[in-house]
Amino acid sequence: MRGHGHGHGHGHGHGHHMADDALTASKRGMRALWISFGALAVTAVAQAVLVAFTGSVALLGDTLHNVADALTAVPLAIAFLLGRRAATRRFTYGLGRAEDLAGLVIIVVIASSAVLAAWQAVDRLVNPREMTHIWWVAAAGVIGFVGNEVVARYRITVGRQIGSAALVADGLHARTDGFTSLAVLLAAGGAALGWQWTDPVVGLAISAAIVTVLWSAAKEVFGRVLDAVDPAMTDQAERVVRDTTGVRDTGWVRLRWHGHSLAAEVDVAVDQDLSVVDAHAIAHDVEHRLIHALPRLDRATVHTHPAGPLGEKHHELIAHHRGGS
Repeated sequence: MRGHGHGHGHGHGHGHHMADDALTASKRGMRALWISFGALAVTAVAQAVLVAFTGSVALLGDTLHNVADALTAVPLAIAFLLGRRAATRRFTYGLGRAEDLAGLVIIVVIASSAVLAAWQAVDRLVNPREMTHIWWVAAAGVIGFVGNEVVARYRITVGRQIGSAALVADGLHARTDGFTSLAVLLAAGGAALGWQWTDPVVGLAISAAIVTVLWSAAKEVFGRVLDAVDPAMTDQAERVVRDTTGVRDTGWVRLRWHGHSLAAEVDVAVDQDLSVVDAHAIAHDVEHRLIHALPRLDRATVHTHPAGPLGEKHHELIAHHRGGS
């Protein structure tokens, strides 16, 4: 009996269902981007009004920072749109991994934020400046912190629900903007007490906090770039495959993300006396069960081979090509 490669979408009527799920997830991601972008725009406008009233250079810098960083929604929105495109002869898996590229852009922006915040803090230490209109500046800091934290929580929540590491990273990025605004608030409080050194010291502390957020975001994004998945998800997939009727043994079970959708490759051993039709039915059953067990899974390739010495003999033909994988 020859091996059987089975792609998702054959039988069961899951093809359109999973395509609809992927489209729904993409639409949810876009909605989260634009709603949060609107919230950040309102925040920036409110801060800009206070900048015009106070003439605070520090507050102007924070406002411009929030505006510029809000624009990271643009590459992520482009990635979501590209991810909706159908696979082609050139991009045979589609363009879902454009999200990984957007995530890398966000990582660079977060890193730049940390460097900029540290540079401004050192500049304030070397060239101290007196803060004026302290209470208005403090009010603007509160507005910036609350606006960014609300956006951060929303993006992170939706990103986790739809499986988008890039959207989670963008939520963490919004949190770094909130930290920057919090620095303005704390600096204003220190200035009110006559502690002019508070501004640069708090700025350095915020830089350290941004580096911590950067580490979390980088783990999310670079993990996706390197095809990392939650080990518990792999364990669950192996249990599902192993418990499928007709499966005698399991080989490798591999999962990888394409944007916010999962793909699986599974190797199973079946009774060597089965016909191709019966082995095909078992492969369908494995895929069917995996799709229901792993909500973000939208494709699975199931390879069946004869259990026992016969299957091992067939695998010897290509074993030297796999390089121990």
